[in-house]
Amino acid sequence: MSFLSKVSNFLKGIQVYALVGESGTGKSFRAKLVAQKYNLQAIIDDGLLIQDDKILAGRSAKRESNFLGAVRVALFDDKAHRDEVAKVLHKMNFKRILVLGTSEKMANKITLRLQLPPPVKFIHIEEIASQEEIDQAIRSRRIEGKHVIPVPAIEVKKSYPQIFHKAIRVFFGKKEKPNKISGNNTRVYEKSVVRPEFSKKGRVEISEAALTQMVMHCVNEFNSEIRVKKLVIKTDERGYRLVITIDVPFGTQLSATIFNMQKYIIENIERYTGILIEEVSIIIDKISAVEKKETVEETSDKPKIMTADQIIKKIKEVAVSDAFKKEKKKKGHKKDLNKNDSDKDAQEGAASESDNQN
Repeated sequence: MSFLSKVSNFLKGIQVYALVGESGTGKSFRAKLVAQKYNLQAIIDDGLLIQDDKILAGRSAKRESNFLGAVRVALFDDKAHRDEVAKVLHKMNFKRILVLGTSEKMANKITLRLQLPPPVKFIHIEEIASQEEIDQAIRSRRIEGKHVIPVPAIEVKKSYPQIFHKAIRVFFGKKEKPNKISGNNTRVYEKSVVRPEFSKKGRVEISEAALTQMVMHCVNEFNSEIRVKKLVIKTDERGYRLVITIDVPFGTQLSATIFNMQKYIIENIERYTGILIEEVSIIIDKISAVEKKETVEETSDKPKIMTADQIIKKIKEVAVSDAFKKEKKKKGHKKDLNKNDSDKDAQEGAASESDNQN
């Protein structure tokens, strides 16, 4: 978020609260209760902007055909999607907003993309639900594939009839203390239970081997001279933590390169897999020397620089060689002349002897 956006949100007095917890622990089921307790005007949940019992903008991640697509929708990865929701948020001028996410990082990412200030308070699901209630919600999600959208059935049927399962009514409040208007403090909220397409097909998990390959590919794409020596993958309820040990070539600007590589790895893995990378720690094990290799062609074409002494020595060698060649040629010429004279004398002797015989 830009500095001007932060100042603008501060002057408008916008406050964001975040309800965080693992997927399937009952966040959407209890979102209305949290909104009522903290007097929050709107809820952002799984790609939707909700006010009271109406869907104002966005599209539900639960309508996606696969899990990775659902995560992208929940994170407002698509520009048109987030611009639509941000425009309505600006128009409605909400002062107090509730954002739902599986971790604090996810909540921060959603607020950043929707041009909202960071949450002033994080509420963890364990603070408002017992462990027994959380376990029951997880069983319902994993075994039956049921999800909750915190709006009445009529709203879901209108926009997402294919995934609607049933409506439920939840009573919140204390009956023993009468309300001046209604006679009691009990409020009835209707929620919709849905069964997304990706929930029917089973759970999607990414193995450590596949994640390792993706990290190696990202590092190689970022800088092919950086060598990964070791990769450790840690998982917890907030996401994945990566510890990468590398060798970098000598002359690398470490601070900027490491920061940009961390960002590159996180952005690409989250974009293509939908999983959340909580942290990327990079350990530089060794700074390796850069080996400059010259080809045969480069070596032969490269001019050689000679000293004055070497030049004089070379001239002498050439002069001696030329003198030797001339002397050799001269001796060879004399030898040829002598040979010719001998041959001539032999021929004349043979001719004289022939005449005597005759």
